[in-house]
Amino acid sequence: MNSQTSQTQAGVDRSHGRSFAEKLTFASGHFLLVLLSAWLTFFNGLSHIGALFGKSWAMADPIRAKLIFAAIALYFLRHMITLFVLLKRKIVWSEALGLLAYFAFFELGILLLGGGAFRNHSIPLNWLDILAGILIVIGSFINSFSELQRHWWKQDPSHKGKLYTEGLFHYAMHINYFGDVVLFTGWVLLTHNPWTLLLPISIALQFIYFHIPGLDSYLADHYGDAFDEYAKKTKKLFPFIY
Repeated sequence: MNSQTSQTQAGVDRSHGRSFAEKLTFASGHFLLVLLSAWLTFFNGLSHIGALFGKSWAMADPIRAKLIFAAIALYFLRHMITLFVLLKRKIVWSEALGLLAYFAFFELGILLLGGGAFRNHSIPLNWLDILAGILIVIGSFINSFSELQRHWWKQDPSHKGKLYTEGLFHYAMHINYFGDVVLFTGWVLLTHNPWTLLLPISIALQFIYFHIPGLDSYLADHYGDAFDEYAKKTKKLFPFIY
């Protein structure tokens, strides 16, 4: 990059750097969220909180809560690999703390909503939950494996400074983002609440109108004609569609 401006796109610092303190804070905060989720799921945490206010709060759907916790745990493990192995760019404090707050909102929110904190009955498992599980697995695979493919490719010294367009990135320029949309769609389907579909929709819109334009601007500046050629023949987010 030729300037500091070109390194910051869509509110993200794209320059390379360790940012160890920021990443460690981010990871520690996320781990605390996992512990809190485990307490709520397996140790009647909600009832203990309710007792402080003289309320009888409980998870009415403990099996569904456990399924959602499994999704939270899987996401955390993938997040650690991404944060400390795959992610080469800097993480600034505003991004670390902002994303941590966002994680707390959707992880705890989906757990409480799907686990039955706001209803007095459980929902029997059915075909929608099977579909949700399939989407979580597929979305997680697409996101993490695409990133791993790129990571392995860049380990070859002969690829230094070159744009990666192979593997799953052959099907969409931001196939890792597509994996997130699929993953979160499955995640919210576990709640059986149609309003939660607003989460993956909002995530997709953020990718389309904020993150992708910013990242594309950075990549165009960094890779020039190679990126322009890649962009001409490759969909942006949804394979074969957009």
